[in-house]
Amino acid sequence: MKTKIGLLYGGKSAEHKVSLQTALAVIKALDLEKFEIHPIYINVEGQWIKGQQLHAPVENVKALEFTNENQVATTLAPALFQHNQDSLDVIFPLLHGPNGEDGTVQGLLELLNLPYVGNGVLASAAGMDKVMMKNVFAQAGLAQVNYVAFIRTEWEKGKESVYTKVEEELGYPCFVKPANLGSSVGISKCTNRTELEAAFVEAFQFDRKVIIEEGVVAREIEVGILGNDEPKCSVAGEIVPKKDFYDYKAKYEDGDTALIIPADVSGEEYQQIQEMAIQAFKALDCSGLVRADFFLTKDGKALINEVNTMPGFTPFSMFPLLWKHTGVEYPQLIETLVNLAKERHAEKQNIKYTF
Repeated sequence: MKTKIGLLYGGKSAEHKVSLQTALAVIKALDLEKFEIHPIYINVEGQWIKGQQLHAPVENVKALEFTNENQVATTLAPALFQHNQDSLDVIFPLLHGPNGEDGTVQGLLELLNLPYVGNGVLASAAGMDKVMMKNVFAQAGLAQVNYVAFIRTEWEKGKESVYTKVEEELGYPCFVKPANLGSSVGISKCTNRTELEAAFVEAFQFDRKVIIEEGVVAREIEVGILGNDEPKCSVAGEIVPKKDFYDYKAKYEDGDTALIIPADVSGEEYQQIQEMAIQAFKALDCSGLVRADFFLTKDGKALINEVNTMPGFTPFSMFPLLWKHTGVEYPQLIETLVNLAKERHAEKQNIKYTF
């Protein structure tokens, strides 16, 4: 029996286009002898559109942007997951950013009692909100850069005091980021007050809450985590941006970044990063997959920057490349994640809801 996979992609998010690229890559990699592929597209208006089963890979993302005219559209998402003879076995949410990677879709799938790939509601929500994530890391005793955070109304009512707090507690350079977004959207590096003011305006376009982080002179090292209760760590990789920092254009448009895998780190540095990554994974109660991002200072101290609970997932993205260099090829990685989703779902069925 083939496993029926519902690929959930698109989404009402600034990272919509990234999700389409991910879906295209996964479709091309799935073994059609083992899996049935059922695409479910969420357009930028938030409408869910179920496509026909795919019997062959599609050639481009345009083929994945369904319209209501030739597919099944619904504004009631659960209708796409009706329990019958055609029920899907596993949902693979290939959604990045808000309304997909933040626990909202995961909550829906929990209510429907469907197995799904990746992190649960809590880990997804906390992993999306950089402020909550860093608060959890602080509680877990993980070393990280200094940070402050503000909501929009707080900033609007007292801009001068907000800017002064940033300057006094963090200084320059610093980075201003939307709290709930990924793919480096809306992030600015600031070296003076004028840039700081502009950065707040930019970041608040994408979220009601921003986080400001102290700038550090360090290398950017990343590792992949795979598993449920007994997570494993990939080799380490290094990002070497040719620009000031690893922004959206460097990631997805101009390729102006070098990815070095495996990273040139000592055994002691790797062990430190590995232990911190797994500690972060467990602190957030993660499952399935995570990419953990670190700063590594000149004196060999690792500082955790963040975790990404649904990292970029094309064959050329860091997470799959890390696992390829660890010995897990892209199709095998996808199959492993599907099996981990089934494993976690089966374990949850043992929970008692009556007494």
